[in-house]
Amino acid sequence: MKIVVVDDQKLLRQSLAVILDHEPDLTVVGQAGDGAEAVLRARATQPDVVLMDVRMPGVDGLEATRRICADPVLGGTRVLVLSMFELDEYVYQALQAGASGFLLKDAPPEELVDAVRRTGRGESLFAPSILTRLIAHYVAAPRPERPAGAVRDLTQREVDVLALIGNGLANDEIALALGIAVKTVKTHITHLLAKLSARDRAQLVIAAFNAGLVRPR
Repeated sequence: MKIVVVDDQKLLRQSLAVILDHEPDLTVVGQAGDGAEAVLRARATQPDVVLMDVRMPGVDGLEATRRICADPVLGGTRVLVLSMFELDEYVYQALQAGASGFLLKDAPPEELVDAVRRTGRGESLFAPSILTRLIAHYVAAPRPERPAGAVRDLTQREVDVLALIGNGLANDEIALALGIAVKTVKTHITHLLAKLSARDRAQLVIAAFNAGLVRPR
């Protein structure tokens, strides 16, 4: 799995690269100190995952994430946003920009490595505390339009799965809630990704929010 590490603090950036490069299945193919350089490195190396800092001079991590996720050449690249600040507006903007996950910089090395692997596999990675607050924010926020949009083309079972994804449930939890096999859940998710033109689970969370499928639990 190829990784690009982006952080304006050189010492931290190199430390993260050493941690990731130490793993036999991970290879750091590039480093960048700002968002503009991150986009160039990503285009040059086409990594599986970009580990992206948020606050950087010039082009910040959120704008760099938007550019990377919108680039057709980088369709297979996913962004894991890394920040010192557990602020809701960063999480929201990261999701909207196309990020597949959000991790705090104080996470232990083993959690970082696991997060990179999971992001590269296409999983959505948001800390439970962050996802819970994000859901609460969406539910509470006034939204004059809650369009069904593309969900009109979904089967009822796919809508059920999408709603549970929006509420932060894992595949095994969805299977238990709906009384179906985990393999069947994965099949529904594959169909959802295709029908909603979503690149990963994080975008399915957004689709659930936008369709008004998320409810307080």
